[in-house]
Amino acid sequence: MPSPDRFDRNRPFKDLKKLLQSRSIVLEDTDPVESAARPSTDSPSPDDDNRLFEKEMSDVMPLRSKNRTVAHPDPPLSPSPPEPLDSESDRRLRELIHNGRGFRVSDTSEYMEGTGPCVPPNMAARLHNGEFAIQAHLDLHGKTSAQAEESFGEFMKDARRSGKQGLLVIHGRGLSSKEKPVLKEKVHHWLTRGPWRKWVAAFSSARLCDGGAGATYILLRNRPLTRRFKKGRRSR
Repeated sequence: MPSPDRFDRNRPFKDLKKLLQSRSIVLEDTDPVESAARPSTDSPSPDDDNRLFEKEMSDVMPLRSKNRTVAHPDPPLSPSPPEPLDSESDRRLRELIHNGRGFRVSDTSEYMEGTGPCVPPNMAARLHNGEFAIQAHLDLHGKTSAQAEESFGEFMKDARRSGKQGLLVIHGRGLSSKEKPVLKEKVHHWLTRGPWRKWVAAFSSARLCDGGAGATYILLRNRPLTRRFKKGRRSR
């Protein structure tokens, strides 16, 4: 059995009570989670940073104007010059877009043409290409079908009496029509089935400069085509 002196010599906390009594230690009942969430008061605020910067820069002297470098804004970008044309097709495309050169109405679905009996089949193409002078024109814009038919009849009578053969009738493309272009279809009917068909040698849609698909060239005969004339032409 160990002696009592051995325990007296091995008591490391025997003076702890006196130490606690001699010092004022206050243990607060705090929540560790709440303490961690509470913002620290030691972090500097933006105002403190500004004051610190002003303090550090208080002895700095500004540069003189002759040695000062002023940053100028970049000049506005100027439009780049047009790219050079790479080929002949590019040049034609540029002229078509800007000037309408090279556009052929005859290559579109809106083109129409026709020739009367005993007339060379290439007469309509020649008419479209501008080989015949236009001596009179009629504008049917804004007219009803009945008004247009009356104006067309008077126009054809005047051309026949005055001996004019190259005519131009402007009827529009009829893009606002729900179905087919009304006046354009009417003009086609009057030239092929109406009473004036015996005077028509050829007709075709106009070139772009004269209205394109919205106008029609008409070439009249010197005299109307009769049955006797038809028979005479066939017997040759």
